[in-house]
Amino acid sequence: MRFRQVHLDFHTSESIHGIGRHFDKRQFQNMLQAGHVDSITVFSKCHHGWAYHPSTANDIHPHLDFDLLGAMIEAAHEIDVRTPVYLSAGLDEKLARRHPEWLIRDENDRTNWTDSFLKPGYHQFCLNTPYLDVLLRQIDEVVRGYDADGIFLDIVGVRDCYCHHCLAALREAGKDPRDKRAVRELGERTYAHYGRRVRETVDAVKPGLPVFHNGGHIIRGRRDLACMNTHLELESLPTGGWGYDHFPLSARYAQGLGMSYLGMTGKFHTSWGEFGGYKHPNALRYEAALSLANGARCSIGDQLHPEGLMDPATYSLIGAAYAEVEQKEAWCTQTRSVADIALLSVESVALAEGNAAGESDAGAVRMLLEGKHLFDVVDLESGLAPYALVILPDSIPIDHSLASRLEAYTAQGGKLLVTGASGLNPQGTAFALELGVKLIGPNPYQPDYFHPSFPLPSLQEASFIFYAEGQAIEATDKGTVLGSRENPYFNRDAFAFCSHQHTPSTLHGSSPGMVESAHAIYIAWNVFDDYAKKGSLAVKETVLYAIDRLLGDKRTLVTSLPAQGIVTLMEQPEHNRYVHHLLYASPVRRGLNIEVIEDLIPIYDTTVAIRLPHPVARVYLAPQMEELTYKLDQHGVLHYTVPKLLCHQMVVIEV
Repeated sequence: MRFRQVHLDFHTSESIHGIGRHFDKRQFQNMLQAGHVDSITVFSKCHHGWAYHPSTANDIHPHLDFDLLGAMIEAAHEIDVRTPVYLSAGLDEKLARRHPEWLIRDENDRTNWTDSFLKPGYHQFCLNTPYLDVLLRQIDEVVRGYDADGIFLDIVGVRDCYCHHCLAALREAGKDPRDKRAVRELGERTYAHYGRRVRETVDAVKPGLPVFHNGGHIIRGRRDLACMNTHLELESLPTGGWGYDHFPLSARYAQGLGMSYLGMTGKFHTSWGEFGGYKHPNALRYEAALSLANGARCSIGDQLHPEGLMDPATYSLIGAAYAEVEQKEAWCTQTRSVADIALLSVESVALAEGNAAGESDAGAVRMLLEGKHLFDVVDLESGLAPYALVILPDSIPIDHSLASRLEAYTAQGGKLLVTGASGLNPQGTAFALELGVKLIGPNPYQPDYFHPSFPLPSLQEASFIFYAEGQAIEATDKGTVLGSRENPYFNRDAFAFCSHQHTPSTLHGSSPGMVESAHAIYIAWNVFDDYAKKGSLAVKETVLYAIDRLLGDKRTLVTSLPAQGIVTLMEQPEHNRYVHHLLYASPVRRGLNIEVIEDLIPIYDTTVAIRLPHPVARVYLAPQMEELTYKLDQHGVLHYTVPKLLCHQMVVIEV
């Protein structure tokens, strides 16, 4: 995979004339060079269903009179830019109007994506219909006819469908279409069949050609779905609804799958399909750096104007980011993350249990980023031995298999942080792990209060509101209480309420709220879900206190970088070096729900202490190649100060 990719959309209505009439090979090449682009995903077929090349498997756009796909590939390859080819797999509006019987339907026979043909928008196809054969012929035509460097298939995934093809398949198999589990199982089989057929179609012509199936999200815990791809493209446009927390969460999971992956953002102020929208150059600089810091290559989304001219403003914008990426690539290849903490993803476990994931993963990642902890996001198949601490956030039930794994892990010195309903058996009736606590049951009061027995860094002693659901517990003789729960006088009700929001605390401890045992700390609330929704300082500082207490001297990195900053530590074994990434930007909210980055504020004199298993030979700033003064203390801990951080700085530690 190359580092500097553009994903070029071209979803163009048949109502627009003059398609591609101003496409110019030299202008196309000049824009790619101005943008420092080394790979561009170009298009065979758009959401409207049209081909952008002569086709027998599809219909060429009615107002295009030349081979635009071939012209783009030729122009790009001439300047050593790779060209994966895009086909809209799940959407084809032209065909939807010809074959509405091939569309996904819900239980009420409504179409998917857009529920009516009287509304503007697309309608999604069921891959358990003859449409699949149409799509495969389109893929085959591209692979045979063009020098594609890969295939990108969009808008696909496991779907629940009640179209007449799926209903017939269920009934022929003796299944009841009213059984949601049977419908989901058919959706799984349909998607697996699609993936096999695509791979067979591609390999029959160009064995091993890269293929990626895009569903907008890499589902944690579904390694089988991830492995249908040759690589991963982590779609995560911060301004498009994903926010700036989504990519670190997705990337920290992807890096454990052993696959190449890239981070896909966009040049748009909002999201896909926006013409005339531009984010600030500093935002793209930061987003590209965030990909590098998380071991990913980079991709930036753009959309070509119907007349075929590449937009100079866009490629100036992209070029500002990719010029920096180009300088940094040498320190970002063949890396692996260094992490103290494994965050067991709620999403990965919820899928196995058939439950909703909630916001706990997002809250945990935000808290760990702000605490400057080194962590990976893991699933039930991940190994735990490399980590000093495993976090079980909020709703991880413990069956016999997981209990055995965790007991073996703690027997080797590993520590656990368990919160809320995590740690309970699958029936929710008792704790399945030795945490120094006994379950009474869900606490009947919500919200309620936590009074820690330790000082919080930023706040005086108090009773702090915890909004999330909690568990009432008793401490056993194996547990040490680190703070108590205080209940309110009553839950807020129509006939008993107090003040504007919730009832105050009675100021009397009702039960333990946080308990430490030999290998674990248990916090009796869903604190990560709480932090995702409310962002309470007291909740964060309580959790970070527990993490620091559990890690002790096994914490690899400590820094003075402010809360909004991000740190990662990547190892480059082939070069005998570590690369410490520091990033800092402060997103602000604009409009109703758009996070933007404009100003980059320099951060001066950031102190860093790193505990490494190897002697240190050299420390320098990259890509500046400036030597950095450092010292080793009596415990062998490496100390240095980064004099200035503007957006992104790499510190290279040779060992």
